[in-house]
Amino acid sequence: MSKSTSSRTPSSRKPLIYGAGVVLAATLLGFASFRATAPDHSGPSSSSSSSSSSAADVTEDPDAGVYPELAQLARRDPGDKLALGRVDAPVVLIEYADFKCGYCGKFARDTEPELVKKYVDNGILRIEWRNFPIFGAGSEAAARAAWAAGQQDRFWQYYSAAYAEGAKEKGFDKDQLKALAQQAGVPDLDRFLRDTDSSAARAAVSKDQEEAYGIGATSTPSFLINGRPIAGAQSMETFTQAIETAAEEARTKGAEGGAK
Repeated sequence: MSKSTSSRTPSSRKPLIYGAGVVLAATLLGFASFRATAPDHSGPSSSSSSSSSSAADVTEDPDAGVYPELAQLARRDPGDKLALGRVDAPVVLIEYADFKCGYCGKFARDTEPELVKKYVDNGILRIEWRNFPIFGAGSEAAARAAWAAGQQDRFWQYYSAAYAEGAKEKGFDKDQLKALAQQAGVPDLDRFLRDTDSSAARAAVSKDQEEAYGIGATSTPSFLINGRPIAGAQSMETFTQAIETAAEEARTKGAEGGAK
C-alpha cells in the first residue's frame, strides 16, 4: 500500500530497546519496510519489484539475514486467539499488518491461504498476527474489532471478511465493523461491540503496535520468519524459501541437540 502522510507519523516513534542485535535488525527492517510500501510511480505491475529489498532476500545460508533476538518475539502462547498453527511448530511467521493496507489484503487473499495449506496444516508453520494500525482511526477501530472477534474464536474469519475485495473501501465505522462480525460468524454481537471499545482491546492493540515500532517496522505488511525480516507482500516463492530454510535449520539444530 502506498505510504501516506498518516503512515509517516507513526514511523517517527522511538524504537523500544530490545538489545544491540535487534537495533541492527530494526535498521534493516525499517528501511526495507519503508521500501515495501513507498509510493510507486512506475505502474501497478511493479508493486512486487518495488518491495524487493535486502530484508526479503533469502540465501542458501540459513543464518544469513536471521536475528535470534527477533526470533524470540514469537510468543507461542497456546491461548493466543490471534494465532494459527501448532504452538511447537518449528517455524513461526509473525505478521505485522493493518486492515486498511492494500498490500496486506493482497497477502491475505493470495498468499496466506496457500501457506496455511502447505505448511500450517502439516505442523511446520505457526502464524502469529500482530495488529499494526498505522493509517488512522479506521485502522485502530478495525484492529480492536479483530481482537474482539478473536475473544469469541472468530479472529481468522473476521480477518478474511475484513480483507475481502472491496471491504476496506466501505470503511471501518461501527456499523461496518458489526457487519463484518456478522459475516465472520461472531455469535454474541453485543459482547463484540463492548469488547471492541474496551480498555483490554486498546491495550492489546497497543502492545502489538509498540512491538512493531520497537523492531523498526514503519509500514505494512512486515514479517518475521524465525527472526528473518521480510518486508512487503512478497511472492509465494519468497515465503516458501524462507519457511523451508527456517524449517531445515530447525531440523538441523534438533538433530545436533539429540546427538549430544
